[in-house]
Amino acid sequence: MTADPLEIYLEEGDLERGLRDDVRVGLSAGQKWLPPKWFYDARGSELFEEITRLPEYYPTRAERAVLAERAPAIAALTGAKTLIELGSGSSEKTRLLLDAFSRRGGLGTFVPLDVSVSALTSSTAQIAADFPRLRVRGIVGDFTRQLDRLPTGGRRLVAFLGGTIGNLLPAERAEFLTAMRGALEVGDWLLLGTDLVKDPSVVVPAYDDAAGVTAEFNRNVLRVINRELGADFDPEAFAHVAHWDPTNEWIEMRLRATRPMRVRVLDLIVDFAAGEELRTEVSAKFRPEGIAGELATAGFATTEFWTDPDGLFGVTLARAR
Repeated sequence: MTADPLEIYLEEGDLERGLRDDVRVGLSAGQKWLPPKWFYDARGSELFEEITRLPEYYPTRAERAVLAERAPAIAALTGAKTLIELGSGSSEKTRLLLDAFSRRGGLGTFVPLDVSVSALTSSTAQIAADFPRLRVRGIVGDFTRQLDRLPTGGRRLVAFLGGTIGNLLPAERAEFLTAMRGALEVGDWLLLGTDLVKDPSVVVPAYDDAAGVTAEFNRNVLRVINRELGADFDPEAFAHVAHWDPTNEWIEMRLRATRPMRVRVLDLIVDFAAGEELRTEVSAKFRPEGIAGELATAGFATTEFWTDPDGLFGVTLARAR
């Protein structure tokens, strides 16, 4: 079976406007910042795939270990008819779920949602070829804005994997989880991947690898802004910083100006002092009781919580109340 034509709710113009708005607001702030979603052009996506294979970067391997062990239980517990994946990318880890559902039977539709047309076109075609009995409906959209576009009806399981929820600040997480609950019916399921709090000696190298791949990934956001908005950043003049915040229990990725700079972007002139830092990502780490509490506040009941053998990464199965 071939994949359905992509359902597009996010146009190129929407992405450009979003980038312009984020750059204008973030670079005008007292503490400059940019959201991490702008890392991911084609080159950024390649770099991130490389990061996931680095020896220091444990989250992908740890989450895959959980799914490899627990996918049959997830299929049995949920009995889902529709599997929805938010921020799907290549849907590589989701194949573990699709394999388990295929062996069990009953799953009829897979719905990956992502902002990238090219990534979805490739992944939906491959999944449709590998799972010929499955209907594959790719949705081009932003999971923070287009949850109302998710298909309705049947028993649904929404997968939000990779620890991506940690990129949202606490107020943004609460808003997202509440919106997610609003998009589901009582009895629908949410499968949530979260990186867990652990010693900084393990966490920090995952975001500051010896080969410098994460540093290139971090600087890529400046290259995106140069290309898309005609800015004149010198990416190589910014040093990569991975900072552990013990109070908030999250990693901040930052770019530190190595010299004074004046950057022109849009109608802004943005000055950087030597040593000034631009925050490009927050990656929150979680405790099991905190995950359950945030889900409960949004209207979900935690059914299962699993970790890999080393306790590095958590996967929660929760049900809409």
